[in-house]
Amino acid sequence: MAGIKVESSNLKIKSFNNAELDAFLVKPLSAEERSRNAILLLHGFPSQDLQAKNVGSGMSDLAVRISERLVSTVLSIRFQGCGESSGNFSLRTWVEDVNYALQFMINDLGVGNIWVCGFGTGGSVGLVAASTASNIVGVVCVGSPADFDDWAANPDQLLEYSRNIGAIKDPGYPDDLKSWKAELSEVRAVESAELLRSKALLVMHGSEDDKVPHFDARLIADSHGDADLRFISGGGHQLRQDPRAIAVLIGWLDRQRVMVGASPKID
Repeated sequence: MAGIKVESSNLKIKSFNNAELDAFLVKPLSAEERSRNAILLLHGFPSQDLQAKNVGSGMSDLAVRISERLVSTVLSIRFQGCGESSGNFSLRTWVEDVNYALQFMINDLGVGNIWVCGFGTGGSVGLVAASTASNIVGVVCVGSPADFDDWAANPDQLLEYSRNIGAIKDPGYPDDLKSWKAELSEVRAVESAELLRSKALLVMHGSEDDKVPHFDARLIADSHGDADLRFISGGGHQLRQDPRAIAVLIGWLDRQRVMVGASPKID
């Protein structure tokens, strides 16, 4: 058997400022299995090549694959300012998007154990949110920055870039420019990793990542103290498209799932 039967749906999730997040949900048909374990998938920051309207669009395929292989509920969201989600980008806004997605999974889906898996910036904000959230069993950071000090050093440049790629749509945003800039120094995955020491952490990075230095991966792992640190030889920043990285991700999640007492994977 290649996997199990799952059902999928597109939906909207409310975030903290009444924004609606574009989301994709995959669930095993078995009610018992879908309430047991769940994974939250988070995309990275948009770019000139993959602008805000398209970033994260491929996460649905990964969600289906993980759900079928691990017999788990999988939710992927598009952060504010991305895809069909409303709102605009700020680091703290993205952290809150994760918090609200986690509450949706707990309160509306009724899931038990949750793993947060993020790519790039999504991994960093996911780690920050998970460090103070309930029901979190583990976190995965793939090609994620330890901090955003480089952004904080050039906030006006980042603001203009965010407008150009479509992550900030409203001309008058942000209302509080000082706070928007301050968040760039306040959201720090490296410090949140220390708070997450009682939970499992996988830190994965491409050895040839030209966007985020691989030293960031070491900083996050060292801060946690017991992280599983994996470097993908020759891998770049877009590890979601690297089959080796996805194999590592699914294998790690499978071992985690078994450790918390779930049923064995169906092959």
